[in-house]
Amino acid sequence: MGAPEKTAPQLPGMEYQDAICTLDTLKSHASFCEQWQREGRNPEFPLVSMRSFLERAGLVVEDLDNLNIIHVTGTKGKGSTCAFTEQILRSYGFRTGFLSSPHLVEVRERIRINGQPIGKDLFTKYFWQIYGRLDETKEAHSGSMPNYFQFLTLLGFHSFLQEKVDLAVVEVGIGGAYDSTNISKKPWVCGVASLGIDHTQILGDTIQEIAWHKGGIFKPEVPAFTVKQPEGSMAVLKQRASEIECPLWVCPELEDYQTDCGPLQLGLAGQHQRSNASLALQLSHTWLQRRRLQDQNFPSTTLEGPGVPLATPFTPSPIMTKGLADTVWAGRTQTLKNGEVTYFLDGAHTRRSMQACVSWFQEAAVRCERNASGPVARVLVFNVTGGRDPAAMLNLVPCQFDFAVFCPNITEANASCNPDQQDLDASVENMLSGCRDNERSWQRLQGAGESPPPDRDTGPGALVFPCILSALQWAAQGRDPVLLSRDADKREAPVKPSLAAKAALLREVREIHVLVTGSLYLVGGALKHLDPSSCSK
Repeated sequence: MGAPEKTAPQLPGMEYQDAICTLDTLKSHASFCEQWQREGRNPEFPLVSMRSFLERAGLVVEDLDNLNIIHVTGTKGKGSTCAFTEQILRSYGFRTGFLSSPHLVEVRERIRINGQPIGKDLFTKYFWQIYGRLDETKEAHSGSMPNYFQFLTLLGFHSFLQEKVDLAVVEVGIGGAYDSTNISKKPWVCGVASLGIDHTQILGDTIQEIAWHKGGIFKPEVPAFTVKQPEGSMAVLKQRASEIECPLWVCPELEDYQTDCGPLQLGLAGQHQRSNASLALQLSHTWLQRRRLQDQNFPSTTLEGPGVPLATPFTPSPIMTKGLADTVWAGRTQTLKNGEVTYFLDGAHTRRSMQACVSWFQEAAVRCERNASGPVARVLVFNVTGGRDPAAMLNLVPCQFDFAVFCPNITEANASCNPDQQDLDASVENMLSGCRDNERSWQRLQGAGESPPPDRDTGPGALVFPCILSALQWAAQGRDPVLLSRDADKREAPVKPSLAAKAALLREVREIHVLVTGSLYLVGGALKHLDPSSCSK
């Protein structure tokens, strides 16, 4: 069981917004990792410190065994896999916890109970319980406090224990071996979604190094599943599983599952979601078997490649089939129509995820254009963060857009900063500089040659705006009723006449299609404006 209830400490600022602002004072995960590497600390230091923070918060590692955890890592698709898995098991009537990152609109999205972000009252209550215990003990530990991600991991585990969930679906933050979520010793089943190159400063710049980190979530005698992986990574996962004595299987193709109702339908769009759905079926099926039998009931297998077993597809139950079809995961291959403007939102932030996003967008946009009542214009809204190469990602986006719009992950230029969406590692100046770099990269990809001086508008179709709201308002050209319904005092200042002139095409067409991608934080900021219901009560 979790730690017994303890009266929240009488700290100043006990309200929800005070909790969010206090959370933002903690060191970001990225800066923590950079410092850890600079100081040449033991690679296991993040996990060692996490154990100390867990104990200081009034918990012990063994408490986490009561959460019946499903632990999922990967580079692309781990969040979608978790969403499928959680929806399936919730459909069976189990009370679920879901720990994910990052959030889109509000930080509470990272900690979900029965599919919904934890309520503000519960978030505030549990936040001050955990923060108070850590604050009370920091002097005896050289003033140390967890970083942002570590704290939210602690808060998620504490919330799940207090709310007595039947299981917790836990998404890895970065890597696996030394990730804060890997403090659990006995998950019920583990999964590895598609691997690719990302977070190279922390995980290494080869697929083999990254696979080594991802395989670090394997546990002795705990069943694990992976999708088919890029060449070189499967051998590493197999070796890690062998060293740890973890049984590992490869998931079959989704079409290999036998059903009585035709092909399986998925609530998440895109061909890349098919492997995520197969992984989710194996994870949920294995969890249900262990729940019912309380023993190691492993699937039957055939051999795949160099001795890696292929899990035999089973017949999904009607509940599983419905769970896959009902899954919703905001900001991932999401289509949103507001009046004459259709938005395609996908938080792709790696090269592989961008390839998948482009494939989905091309198919979805063409389908929408067939049903349009007249000419359609396309607008790309793009940003990238985390030291990733924007030119490499933009190079994957076909130049079939009438305009490319770049903006930082700032929701509104004229409003006070929203602490839920604050970037802890970048100044406004640096973010805008990055947007101008993105603009120049796009111009070069379109064959525009050298970029013009920064005080002049660039060639056809590339623009930079100071925030997400002004970028969306320009792209919509007054044709989105949701944006028009905003209070006048929250509207951005009119853009320069030279930029307004470029919008003639957008005013002439029948519909506007806008792809928002490159960063989950960008997509989250866009959803805040485009879908007010995404700001949960």
